[in-house]
Amino acid sequence: MIIGVPKEIKTLENRVALVPAGVELLTQNSHQVYIEKNAGLGSGFTDDDYITAGATILDTPEEVFAKAKMIVKVKEPLPQEYGLIREDHIVFTYFHFAASRELTDGILKSKAVAIAYETVEAPDGSLPLLIPMSEVAGRMSIQEGARCLEKIHGGMGVLLGGVPGTEPANVAILGGGIVGVNAAKMAAGMGAQVFLLDINLQRLRYLDDVMPKNVQTIMSNPGSIRTAIQNADLVVGAVLIHGAKAPHLVKQNMLSTMKKGSVIVDVAVDQGGCVETIHATTHDNPTYEIDGVIHYGVANMPGAVPKTSTIALTNATLRYAVDIANHGFPGCLEKNTELIKGVNMVAGKVTYKGVAEAFDLPYHDLNEVLS
Repeated sequence: MIIGVPKEIKTLENRVALVPAGVELLTQNSHQVYIEKNAGLGSGFTDDDYITAGATILDTPEEVFAKAKMIVKVKEPLPQEYGLIREDHIVFTYFHFAASRELTDGILKSKAVAIAYETVEAPDGSLPLLIPMSEVAGRMSIQEGARCLEKIHGGMGVLLGGVPGTEPANVAILGGGIVGVNAAKMAAGMGAQVFLLDINLQRLRYLDDVMPKNVQTIMSNPGSIRTAIQNADLVVGAVLIHGAKAPHLVKQNMLSTMKKGSVIVDVAVDQGGCVETIHATTHDNPTYEIDGVIHYGVANMPGAVPKTSTIALTNATLRYAVDIANHGFPGCLEKNTELIKGVNMVAGKVTYKGVAEAFDLPYHDLNEVLS
């Protein structure tokens, strides 16, 4: 199969979808790989690195899309890329369709096969291609939140861990999944007082056993959320519903009850956000203020640490990319059944329920579409 890797064009997105070692593995499996010029520079990989691994470098994204059968990316295609995607393309990337009707319509119109990293699902229900970036984003949420709490960045001027003789900051984390756990570890390690909320009591019991003593687990409900955000200096939105739009747990009318200069970092923003007032921002303009509360809504947080993120991501995605390349579509679904739920669109039809429900679109069972 011919595989194309375009340079990411989302604002300040420096990750790349394949490392040179991945190119080498694909070429060893008799596939041809085209990389757009300078696609890997932001992650520390030169064109010469890719050439040595067996790739061919092309100057423009138009050339990459034109030659390739499978397009491997990091972030969702942007409008200027929609017209480059063909009906015979397999596009393998993070899509997060439920957060964008424009993207959904654009890829439906192309009639390409859209396989989304974020909905590839293992037999145990885990999301193996979302986990590595959730780990990065969870840890970064505290790093970025701590920075936003500084007075020079609009915050109340609180040091997350405090110092002897002062109280540490209160951090409320909404969601006890991968993002929430990594956020809690970082916040606790910095000395903050952490309140970790989740709706799964069994999960809370487990987290109560393994977390440091400055992490308190709380059953999530409207009342406990209101109390947590009122007392919080930093709120982290870490809610995930597989492939669907995140629920609004923090309503706009709750902001007036929060501390002035407090900070919200909504990691769920790429799925629409769990804070009603959040909207996607970029690394070069990451925050805005509503009712005295600083909102951080960068939708590609791991892009700020591209070397770590690219390696972590490709460690997870590469074996799936190899299976798709080796067996094509739909043959890859028989070889690797974890890819089945990753298929969000085929031939202009939505084959993932969460996406169909987000926009009231017709849902088509994948087996029926393929038959």
